[in-house]
Order: sequence, then C-alpha cells, then structure tokens
Amino acid sequence: MARTQVQEAVDQEDATSEGSRRVTWHPSRGARPALWYFTKDVGVLRVVWNWTCLSLAKYTPWFRPKNWWLRRTGMKVGKGVALGFSAQPDLLFPGDITLEDDCTVGYGTTLLCHGYLHDRYQRGPVTVGRRATVGADCTILPGVTIGEGAVIAAKSLVNRDVPEGEFWGGIPARRLGTVAERFPPLVPASRNP
Repeated sequence: MARTQVQEAVDQEDATSEGSRRVTWHPSRGARPALWYFTKDVGVLRVVWNWTCLSLAKYTPWFRPKNWWLRRTGMKVGKGVALGFSAQPDLLFPGDITLEDDCTVGYGTTLLCHGYLHDRYQRGPVTVGRRATVGADCTILPGVTIGEGAVIAAKSLVNRDVPEGEFWGGIPARRLGTVAERFPPLVPASRNP
C-alpha cells in the first residue's frame, strides 16, 4: 500500500518529537484488531478495578476523595491536584499518568496513555507538570509531558510536549505565546475603608 505525503509528514514529525521517544509500540496478539486483545495486555480484573475507581473519581465533586480513588489505580497524584468533573484518565494504563502538585485538569478532558491500531498498540506516559492547567474538553495523547506552569486552551488536542510556562491551544495544539504574555499577574483589588 502506497503511503501518502501526509502520512510521511506525520511520521517524520512524530519521530522528531520528545514525546514520541517515550511511546513504545507493541504488536497485536492475534489476527483481529489489537483492541480485541486488550484484556491480555492488562487483565480483566485490573480493568474492572480501574473502571470502578475511575468511575467513582469521575463523578466525585470533592478533590480529596477524588484523588484518593485515582491513586488506587496506580496514578501518581500530587498534593492539591484538581481534576475536573467528568475528566477521563486512561482506563487501561492509569499508572502511566503523573499529575504533579497543584495542577488542574479541566472538565471532560481525556488523558490517554495508549492507542490501538489494527495490528499494534502504543503505550506512553502522560505527565501534567506542577501548577500546569489543562482546559476543558482537551485530549492529551500518549507520551506527552505538559511542563510546569504551562496552560492548554480548552478543546485542544495535545500530541507533543509543551514546555514550561507556555500557552498552547488548537487541534493539534501549537504554541500561542507564554503564560506571562497571555495572563499577566492579577492586581489585588484595593479594599475600601
């Protein structure tokens, strides 16, 4: 089958990104699509456990119990992490996710540590850095690290690393500036006597 120029460009771009070096590829375990064999990659009981814990965390509005449930799956969750209502960490490999201290992940965001193709699947860690913010309804792909203090705009697809202190957005996400440029420090309101 002939490859298109678009496929070759995507492969070349992916091969040069830092995140792609953290992603490993594994062959399918049979003739059917690789997703068919996910229970051989993870195990049925582990999937049931992850689903239970993540479902409870997904709809828990309080952060301390939510973070407690997330840690039960093997996720590395720092102090003060705020995972928005209905956010979806990876169901199969949540232990590959690191949420560093005081980061925020917005409503409905998906953190993926795996991806299945017909004859293979990929797996890679996802890290959201200290004090970073991921907006609502974003998708973070395997192998991505979002740097300390970075901000991701809502509805973005992040397929590469985001350096610390930068503001990114779009599909796919691209640099839109620095956090300091886009979000100047707030001046405290003066108190009226």
